[in-house]
Amino acid sequence: MTVLRTERLVVRDWTDAPADLARLYEVYSRPEVSRWLFAPGLPLTEPGQARERLSMWRRRHADHGDRYGTWAIEASGTGTIVGTVLLKPLPGRDERVPTEDIEVGWHLHPDSWGHGYATEAARAVVARELAAGTPRVFAVVSPGNAASMAVCRRLGMTHVGRRTDWYGGEELETFVLDGPAA
Repeated sequence: MTVLRTERLVVRDWTDAPADLARLYEVYSRPEVSRWLFAPGLPLTEPGQARERLSMWRRRHADHGDRYGTWAIEASGTGTIVGTVLLKPLPGRDERVPTEDIEVGWHLHPDSWGHGYATEAARAVVARELAAGTPRVFAVVSPGNAASMAVCRRLGMTHVGRRTDWYGGEELETFVLDGPAA
């Protein structure tokens, strides 16, 4: 299902189609991607784990409709999946308990870095979320991940320092974008 479109991208559900699962594995098996993520079980080490990861995302977002999700970013011109964009409640210090803080994030395949896809996809999901009335959206970034911090700045997000409120108390560079009413 298509969640939204931008000038160059389609943000849509990941599917169990072999091409989607293969690309999901290609993204999340790469140490240069997974080293920045706060997710157990990464990097993926065998292709079958892609289906397990997709099932986990589906369970996580089962009650969210298309408001929150972990979605494929597809390049409109080629149909190539360039990575993932996510929008979801941030998990708290107890990672099983979501907070009311909303997170935007992105994970792109290295062959898609440097094209502005993360910024374009994230801008679209953040704009939609702020228009729905959410007062602010956060991005949390592993210290040292200069590329993701640059995406946050291109989105107009403000760096508010390192915080330990989420992901089990992990110290993370925190960025925020306030909506018009905040």
